Amino acid sequence: MLNDSNALGGIAALIKPIECISPEITLESVAELFSDIAYSNVLSLPVVENGVPVGVISRYRFIDVYLKKYSRELNGKRPIRLFMSSPPLVVAHDKPLAEAAQYVASNMSFPLTEDFIITENGQYVGIGFVVDLLTAMELQMRQNTDDLNQAYSHLKSSQLALVQSEKMASLGQMVAGIAHEINTPLGYVQNNVVVGQDMFNQVGVMIAGYEKLIDNLLDENVDEEKISAQMQQVAALRANSSLVEMLQAMQGLFADTIYGVGEISELVLNLKDFSRMDTMATETVNVNECIESALNIGRNVLKKYGVEVIRDLGDLPGITCSPSQLNQVFLNLFTNAAQAMEGNGRLTIKTWHANRGIQISIADTGKGIASEHLARIFDPFFTTKPVGEGTGLGLAISHQIIQKHGGDISVESHPGSGTRFHIHLPVASSAIKPDQLLSETPHPSQHEETV
Repeated sequence: MLNDSNALGGIAALIKPIECISPEITLESVAELFSDIAYSNVLSLPVVENGVPVGVISRYRFIDVYLKKYSRELNGKRPIRLFMSSPPLVVAHDKPLAEAAQYVASNMSFPLTEDFIITENGQYVGIGFVVDLLTAMELQMRQNTDDLNQAYSHLKSSQLALVQSEKMASLGQMVAGIAHEINTPLGYVQNNVVVGQDMFNQVGVMIAGYEKLIDNLLDENVDEEKISAQMQQVAALRANSSLVEMLQAMQGLFADTIYGVGEISELVLNLKDFSRMDTMATETVNVNECIESALNIGRNVLKKYGVEVIRDLGDLPGITCSPSQLNQVFLNLFTNAAQAMEGNGRLTIKTWHANRGIQISIADTGKGIASEHLARIFDPFFTTKPVGEGTGLGLAISHQIIQKHGGDISVESHPGSGTRFHIHLPVASSAIKPDQLLSETPHPSQHEETV
């Protein structure tokens, strides 16, 4: 049997050490060999002279000659040299399977009557069965298919890793600002806890004084002087601080602390949603929430560049999407806009429901994009930023994410007059035709908020 692992190596794995015959052997002797059970699967016998293959005698050729009328009497004693096929089909032992298969296929005859001879340095080492060669090629093709599937799987994994790397690179640019955003509420939470702890200790002292006074009043054996002294001590504690006022103050501290912890929790949740690695997690969300989450993550960058954010967010239906990936798209567009405005710019974000989908407009008052760059901004690794400041993947990945959601993203820009990105996301899973994306103008929202 052909060993699968060996079959993938080369022609050497297919060698069958069939004993060769001399060109001087008689036709009668060949008849005996073909009748031997050890040669029952052999299509042809190799004819070798001085170690070099000179021909083959096939079973088909032998039968055609030997079984004719009077052929045994006429040809039985004659040498096989007169009846063999020459030159034989010869393949070197170190030839790759693919080359050997191509050579054999182009030179063998049909119907298949001969095997091929395998040599090493021109010397006979055995024969190879054509059937084994075909089996080996089939195994190799399966292996190649498995390798291609594995390579495709690795490519997809690498693509996901690249998207995640770009996401974390964007997040890394904001780490300092995010730390500041966390430290601000964390500072007054810590301060409130310290003040609350001091008040709690004072309340504890007062309660202990009251309890001791009650114990004295209930004790029949205590003298009046001791009760009087205890009452004076409690009165002094009340004069220094009011228990009711302290409890009210502590309630205020707790409320502020809960609010600060809530701000930290919201920021951490936004970070978690943004940084998690997912593909297309299906959640029904409001796109306005994704925009707010991205604004919270990028708050410090927007402050750094003095960006005025104008929200004009309409009433939107929920859509099934990957919130983490949409957050990545919005954050990339917001930070790009902030960097393009270079201070005191205005970022206007509008959303509305029209044309069977969610429409999002993100416009800035920055320096705009040159016409020669406009057609390439969604190309991978294309960037106009200095070396080390941009990977050129942000917009390419954003474009891919929107397309995966069945939507479309387009850009309008003129140097000196700002840039506007328009995103369309379908409410339903069906894709929207490109010519429908910008067919309607934004509907005015119920409110406009400036931050």
